[in-house]
Amino acid sequence: MAGTIGTLAGIALGPVPSWADVPVPRTQGWQVVPAPGSTPAAQLRRIAAAGPRLAWAVGEENLGGQSQQGALAMVWNGSVWTKTDVSHLDHTRLSDVAGVCSTSAWSVGQPAGNGSPLLHWDGTNWREATFPGMGETDVRLTSVAVGPDRRVWICGSRGGAVRLLQGNGRRWRWLDPLPVASANLYRVVVRSPGEVWVSGDQSNGGGWSGLVARWDGAWTVLPSIAGLRLGIADLHSAGPDDVWAVGTEAGVGGPPGRPGNPALSHWDGTAWTRVEAGFTIGSLTGIAGDAQGRAAWISGWNFQDQSRSTYLRRDGGGTWTVVRGPAGTAPAPYLNDVTSVPGATGFWSVGMTSPAPYPPTEAYAEHLDA
Repeated sequence: MAGTIGTLAGIALGPVPSWADVPVPRTQGWQVVPAPGSTPAAQLRRIAAAGPRLAWAVGEENLGGQSQQGALAMVWNGSVWTKTDVSHLDHTRLSDVAGVCSTSAWSVGQPAGNGSPLLHWDGTNWREATFPGMGETDVRLTSVAVGPDRRVWICGSRGGAVRLLQGNGRRWRWLDPLPVASANLYRVVVRSPGEVWVSGDQSNGGGWSGLVARWDGAWTVLPSIAGLRLGIADLHSAGPDDVWAVGTEAGVGGPPGRPGNPALSHWDGTAWTRVEAGFTIGSLTGIAGDAQGRAAWISGWNFQDQSRSTYLRRDGGGTWTVVRGPAGTAPAPYLNDVTSVPGATGFWSVGMTSPAPYPPTEAYAEHLDA
């Protein structure tokens, strides 16, 4: 997946232009916000905001260190990012986070041993939460979302099938398996209390295609998004006929570390349409909606312009435009995720200060007060 340190791979679909040929988009007010305290090499993978004065970000740190790499968790209090202690949990990575209030947030990750952890934030500490299947070796929890009714939705796999785990913190149940063979889920998104979307990829015999599906009491699987080793990292649904999906197409062949191609697709209720991303080599990693529920910002990485972060911004006419982030101390920032701030017009993005672990990359965050 895009955003994993040291595993960017793929092949360019077309020639690489010279630096003089690369267009220089305009800056849109994004600002670097220090996220100190992590042990390099480190990155923030996902971010969730409950409001202007509360947000969480998670990832991993100490990659390649002499001791075992560890999970990384930070909290925003309206003024600063603070690293929270998760050393007691013995996890190597936190891969997603979601929350709606100061005393309740959820995270999923990768353990040092078997099974896959579910963590709960009580306002002060992260602690493991119990759920059916906890500790089973084939259980993997990959993404988490919380709806306005505070119901928790988690995508992952159990018993050899991908599915959703749904609960309220006390009672949990696994829902029916997604009726797709050889699939992986990377993201779960709540549009309304009764409508949940997931994205990922599925085997197509010679590689994998983009996967998007909806749960509203039963599964509806949209037609696969065609591509050469295409994975969908995130999606935004404004309705059954207005769904945006972003990801990375790895292409065919190529040496390790070779970048892929950004993939942007739109579902109109009948078919998927591929949309030009504005650059040809790199990745798209996250998508966030505005206060009206419309897709507004996409986080990404432009291999041809690594001096600043890269976004796509959707204008009032529905056109996506490449936007550069702020100039800062990061040598080549890589964004893993972007989210809106409820109750405000702002947005957060997180990632790392460079797309490779060395020189040691660090946790990275940007904010837009739109």
